[in-house]
Amino acid sequence: MLRVTLKALALACLIALPVHAADTPNTLTDAERGQGFKLLFDGKTLDGWHSFQQKGTGKDWSVADGAIRLDRDLKAPDADFADLVSNAEYENFDLKLEWKMTACADAGVMFNVSEAPKYKYTWQTGPEMQIADLVCTKPDSYTLYERAGDLFDLISSDIENVRENGNWNQIEIIVDHGHMQFFQNGHKTVDTQLWTPEWKALVAKTKFAKMPDFAKFTRGHISLQGGEDKGKPPIQIWFRSIRIKDLG
Repeated sequence: MLRVTLKALALACLIALPVHAADTPNTLTDAERGQGFKLLFDGKTLDGWHSFQQKGTGKDWSVADGAIRLDRDLKAPDADFADLVSNAEYENFDLKLEWKMTACADAGVMFNVSEAPKYKYTWQTGPEMQIADLVCTKPDSYTLYERAGDLFDLISSDIENVRENGNWNQIEIIVDHGHMQFFQNGHKTVDTQLWTPEWKALVAKTKFAKMPDFAKFTRGHISLQGGEDKGKPPIQIWFRSIRIKDLG
């Protein structure tokens, strides 16, 4: 009888324990708080974000079910789906977030983006971690350097580990004094050093060679891409649990 009672007590205590923050979207674990991570999205509003070169946010961006959602209207003016950018700028950082999308959609997460008036697009300055539906996005899902987890047009991941559309993916971008690392669903997909002679030679072989300020800034905005028109309508992309740590 005593053995049963202790077992029941232990089970009751386990049930009473709070859900770990890692299992709750848009929250920080105790460990993350201790490490200095901060939330860039509160789960309820678009506070802290605006559309590129705009004061507010475009009409295609909203918050739904605890996530930033893009409803891409193919007939809308560019301002409605312009890439979302953080109000703050970052230099050395560890960025983590989750994303999912509808079938065949395609987007990216950029960083070190300059919002100087002379730039019309985020990708003129910001390197991009590609996010895309592997199954049917054309041509990206069939093209090395343009799949989810890749450094777009520059470095390709050694594996394809993106989850089927409609499922959440976890990504991490670390930039520490030029040392750049990408992780997707726990696997490192990119590891390189920015601004070295080797990096410059790599960029020179791509379309970015025609953009004199691409990847030249050591500090800039984080950007969630909204400008791609790929996918089967309705095109939707969600972002949540966006958190960042300043690496100093």
